[in-house]
Amino acid sequence: MVTRFEAFGAPVMFLDVASLVDETKNVRGGNPVLFPSPGPLAGDRFTRDGRSGSMKQHGFARQRAWSVVDTKGESEVTLELASDDATRAQYPWDFVATLRYALAGTTLTIETRIENTGKDAMPFALGFHPYFYVPDADKPRARIPTAATRAFDNVTKKVIDVSGPIDLTVKEVDLHLFDHGSTSATLERGSDRIVVGAGPEFGRWVVWTLAGKDFVCLEPWTAAADALNTGEKLIELAPGEAKSLTVTIGLDRG
Repeated sequence: MVTRFEAFGAPVMFLDVASLVDETKNVRGGNPVLFPSPGPLAGDRFTRDGRSGSMKQHGFARQRAWSVVDTKGESEVTLELASDDATRAQYPWDFVATLRYALAGTTLTIETRIENTGKDAMPFALGFHPYFYVPDADKPRARIPTAATRAFDNVTKKVIDVSGPIDLTVKEVDLHLFDHGSTSATLERGSDRIVVGAGPEFGRWVVWTLAGKDFVCLEPWTAAADALNTGEKLIELAPGEAKSLTVTIGLDRG
C-alpha cells in the first residue's frame, strides 16, 4: 500500500505512524487496497456459487505481505500477491493480483490487475481507501462536490437524501454515494484540490471522516459492502481471465 504522498512540500495523504508500525492494527492512513471485498460482509461471512468463506471488513489484501516484482527508477514499482492456503481459507479461489504504482509529477497512478488462476469462475470486488490530509480545523472549508442525490448513511444505517454540501464537521461522516454521477471525485482543501479518477467499474464512492482527526477519506469502490453475498456489481473472471482497473490520485493547485 502507499503510505505517504507529498507534493510541493506538503502532505497529500494522512498517516497514523503508530498504526503502520504495529502489525496487530489496521493501518489508519495511506491508501489501503480493499480486495476481494470492500466493506463488511454480513456476519463477516459469504456464500457464493456453492462456496463460502469468512473475511473481516475490507478483505485481506491490505494485511498481507506483497512481493516486489519490478521497479523502474524511483518513480514506479509493481507488487504481487498470489493466493495461498491462508487466502483460500477466507476466499476459496485462486488468483494473482498485481499493483503497479507510478508517480509522474503530482499524479499517482495505481493499476490493479487481477488474474483468475483457478479452474472455476471467480467473483470479486475492489476498492481503495485513501486517507487525505485535512486538518480538523480546516474541515469547515473543505468540500466534496457531487451530483449524488441519495446515499447510504453507514452511521444511522439508513438511506438518506443528499442535498447541498456534505458536512465534514460532524462527529462521523460515513456516506456511501449511490449516484455520484462521475468517474472522478474531488476533495477541495482550500488552497488546492485532490482529484481521484477511476475507471467506469468504480461506481460506488464513499466519504468517511471522524471529528478530531486530520483526514478525509474519498474512496472509489467497484461494489457496495456485502457484494459477495448480494452479487450486486461483482466482477467475475473466467478461468485464465484477467482484468485491469485503474485509479489516479492527483494534486491540483490551479
